[in-house]
Amino acid sequence: MIVMQPVVEAYSPEGFDLWPTAVAGPSGFLPLHSALSSAEVGSAVMCIAKCNDIDPDGDRPPRPADPLGSFLHGLLTFDTPFASGGLEVTDPSSGHAFLPGCCDGLEDWRDWYRLIEDGHTLTFGHEPVSPVAEHVGATVRLTANTDQPNSPVIELPATDLRALLAGVEQSLLGFLDRAAAWALVHLPNLDVPVTTALARAMDVPWPPAPPSIQAGALIRAEPSSAQRHRS
Repeated sequence: MIVMQPVVEAYSPEGFDLWPTAVAGPSGFLPLHSALSSAEVGSAVMCIAKCNDIDPDGDRPPRPADPLGSFLHGLLTFDTPFASGGLEVTDPSSGHAFLPGCCDGLEDWRDWYRLIEDGHTLTFGHEPVSPVAEHVGATVRLTANTDQPNSPVIELPATDLRALLAGVEQSLLGFLDRAAAWALVHLPNLDVPVTTALARAMDVPWPPAPPSIQAGALIRAEPSSAQRHRS
């Protein structure tokens, strides 16, 4: 069974002491989901904040002098925060993996829907590693590195991709729920803005609407039988 999961590029926590973190795994990416430990959540927040740790420009307020405020400044003030990473796809049967490329970002994960909707080819990097996703007939073909003649390739039915992407969104929402609880402990005065900024960097709604509201919206969106008859 093909596995798809959202990941962020992992940075070394060496010298970082604003909150507890975990050592990154060998892949260089950290998966995001609801079962992360507190230290792993800390690593994920550190990595995403580090991506956005850029000197302010335009109308953004000046960078604070304190270490915590300075480190979080970009994440909290960018209109469109981003997260180096993307979607990692693995095929346990072959051991092949499709990893995000250098031009990939988790904030763009919804671009994968374009493979389903219009067959648009997606490129995620450039030489020396160029991952490419293509919609070929009824199949999605993922080439780990088109710059390599015998690159590993993962293929899956195009009809399976939508379900995999729905799982990605649930993983991101689960991570955000975990991150909100983590921030309440480690960043008690900044928990809401930090969690909101993380959600913007992952292009997912936060806080998610309660199930009752979602169901109500669906009911309102569907025309009644009388309305359908009149149309």
